[in-house]
Amino acid sequence: MPKIVLEHVTKRYDRFYAVDDLNLVIEDNAFVTLLGPSGCGKTTTLRMIAGLETPTSGKITIGDNVVFDSEEGINVPANKRKVGFLFQNYALWPNMTVYENISFGLTNIKEPLPKINVDARAEAGLLKALKAPNEVVKIVNECYDKKGKLDENKAMIKLIDAYELSQYSAKKLLGYKLHQSKDAKAEAEKLAAELEKQIESARNDAKAKGMELNEDFVYTNNGEVVKEERKLTKEEIDLAVRRVSRIVKIGMFMDRYPAELSGGQQQRVAIARTLAPEPTVLFMDEPLSNLDAKLRLEMRSELQRLHLETGSTFVYVTHDQMEAMTLATRICLIDNGDLQQYDAPLDVYNMPDNLFVADFVGNPAINFIDAKGSQEKDGSFSLDIFDGHKVRFVPNDKIDINEWYANSNAQDQKKADELALKASEKGYVERGNKEKAFKYHIAKVDEFEDYGDEVELTENDFVLGVRPEFINISDEAKLKGEIYSSMPTGMETTVRVAVGPYLLTGVMFGGVVYKIGDKANVEFTGNNVILFSRKNSKFITLGKLEVE
Repeated sequence: MPKIVLEHVTKRYDRFYAVDDLNLVIEDNAFVTLLGPSGCGKTTTLRMIAGLETPTSGKITIGDNVVFDSEEGINVPANKRKVGFLFQNYALWPNMTVYENISFGLTNIKEPLPKINVDARAEAGLLKALKAPNEVVKIVNECYDKKGKLDENKAMIKLIDAYELSQYSAKKLLGYKLHQSKDAKAEAEKLAAELEKQIESARNDAKAKGMELNEDFVYTNNGEVVKEERKLTKEEIDLAVRRVSRIVKIGMFMDRYPAELSGGQQQRVAIARTLAPEPTVLFMDEPLSNLDAKLRLEMRSELQRLHLETGSTFVYVTHDQMEAMTLATRICLIDNGDLQQYDAPLDVYNMPDNLFVADFVGNPAINFIDAKGSQEKDGSFSLDIFDGHKVRFVPNDKIDINEWYANSNAQDQKKADELALKASEKGYVERGNKEKAFKYHIAKVDEFEDYGDEVELTENDFVLGVRPEFINISDEAKLKGEIYSSMPTGMETTVRVAVGPYLLTGVMFGGVVYKIGDKANVEFTGNNVILFSRKNSKFITLGKLEVE
């Protein structure tokens, strides 16, 4: 499967930058989720890679092929990019059966394809089945109903799946009536001998024409596969349909229409149709958003299994961070057209690059705590939180905050210089939707309207990020509060504790019940508390937080 590379890709609508200077590498066989709030540019990114949207500038490479390059004038159309696209609304043809929906795209393919002896390949499939006649008999006998009548459709599907046959070969195998023969083994040997003769004849015929048939019955010439401009045969189409139907387990629904299927079954049909042409990359744009919560959970599991079985590269758009966390090998988090972070799910969760990422990923949401203070000689930070409470933040790794700010400021200056250089170039259009500082939310008992008043910040202003699982209620804890709300779900309880006017959200595992108004002392556990700079919103380091 191919690697996808995006270099300085920009999509602009007048002065609105849907995607701005995006650089991204999607490795082969990766499962990448494009995550972000509505209107952030994730679907636009997906559509540009797929060829459904033309970038304003930049370069896109899929495998060894450049599919878009604004400088070279290259723009390969979507139908030539060998990609599959799974839409949010499935887009199934209501007047076609499941089989017709899946096979529809295959019937329109006409391109240079390997020259195949279809009959010999089918005969080889039958020969494989005839090598185990007792198993064939057993499969067919399982398809008799209580009245002793054979359900031929069920028998055909079981034979198709057991031996990876087309429906035409399965019908022929069933027509041999091995299940009615007095000596199935002898009958199978007789039929197999005839098939072997036909296969050998096909090989001799190929040699007479100066070619050979390889193990997959593809014609070769001096070891090179012979190709010809052609359409897929009915046998090839059927094998492809049956292959993908096995993957998503819809073999029994081939004669049904979409209206006769549940939402989950329709989703499976849409996936099968997308997989049938064997795309090199599979794009999915919020494909589970129309399903109920239970079915979405089941389909997430199916998509994970599908990714493993197909070995394809998956690029998946969602605004649901739970989907992104559970499915992806890497998360690409976008906001306002800008890439915020591109990392493995747990890295995004545990070490978010900035306050926006920390806030967007995680449910319940992370606790933000404003802090003010400075670094001590021993490397720890002495901080004030909650209007006067003294705490000590101890970093996991050695860090010099002055050196950190120097490096961060240098990076910001480099970015500003690059933007200034870009702005001086001919044809530059100033961005209308400029980057804005993320306004994180501090949870309070009494929420007041944010009037957007600017506060003068220094390098002594910090923000602490504490995930709910690192909030603990204990009688020995030093931070005093009371239960503001308690929401048990059985496996866990989400509890909010008021510390003065501030609220902290914690998750207590097990069947714990808290009474609103009860006193509760709070402590911070573990060493995964995150320290951010309030001045520039960036991640500084991880550590533990001790209340003094």
